[in-house]
Amino acid sequence: MLKIGTRGSHLATTQAGHMRDALIAHGYPSELHIVKTAGDVSHAPVERIGVGVFTSALRDALFDGEVDVAVHSFKDLPTAPEPRTYLIVPEREDHREALIARDGLTLDTLPKGAKVGTSAPRRVSQLRALRPDLEILPLRGNIETRMGRVESGEMDAIVLAYAGLVRGGFADRATQVFDAEVFMPAPAQGALAVECRVDDTALREGLDKLLHADSFACAAAERQVLATLEAGCTAPVAAHATIADGTITLRAGVFALDGSKQLIEEATGTDARELGTQLAQTLIGRGAAEIMQ
Repeated sequence: MLKIGTRGSHLATTQAGHMRDALIAHGYPSELHIVKTAGDVSHAPVERIGVGVFTSALRDALFDGEVDVAVHSFKDLPTAPEPRTYLIVPEREDHREALIARDGLTLDTLPKGAKVGTSAPRRVSQLRALRPDLEILPLRGNIETRMGRVESGEMDAIVLAYAGLVRGGFADRATQVFDAEVFMPAPAQGALAVECRVDDTALREGLDKLLHADSFACAAAERQVLATLEAGCTAPVAAHATIADGTITLRAGVFALDGSKQLIEEATGTDARELGTQLAQTLIGRGAAEIMQ
């Protein structure tokens, strides 16, 4: 029986549950195994404690033999390669951003000075550029907790990844799903990363059955932008890619936290990492480092 390592939140167990079911369907009996992390008991914003506390705990459990497979949100993983793991990306969920607002409001119809919750610098910077009048407030906790801030009237709206809403069964709560060119998502948003130990040859064959090559290529191109910019997953950097007939179209942006400046570039190519590197170097040449500071 394979043990699938996951955090204990509703979203994390739902995501890992899909991977468990897929492995079982391919003949690999599996069960979920909850891995406790320091981030689960901290009350500090994730931008302060870092998503690394979650991903490193899962990887430690994998290396220690506590679990056989680890399931992550790909956007949360460090961009540096981990030579001890074998990683695949299954078919990606919707990568767009979503607004959950009171009274069915959208970003355009929120009243002046409305309170909008998000702690991600990438979202903060884009919100400030689109609606400089809004009051942006910090937001943390699981999906249910975050949505509760709107239900209680504490906030007028929040911004979340639409993929999490879909996977958690809350898609109908979104009052607006943004076009990715209007409100750009995080690199690899909506993509899962499924890992096993690199020396587990038999299990690698099992994970290969879950691989979705196009999703992996698009997510890899987006994450290569981050890696080349030497920016962490909470930096004000956004990217999204699409693929058709083997050609990847990659769009990425870097934003000033106060919403005053943004650099956006687009490029096409067939090699994901080469394309991500090329586009990031273009952004660097235009002053991306200064804007991110």
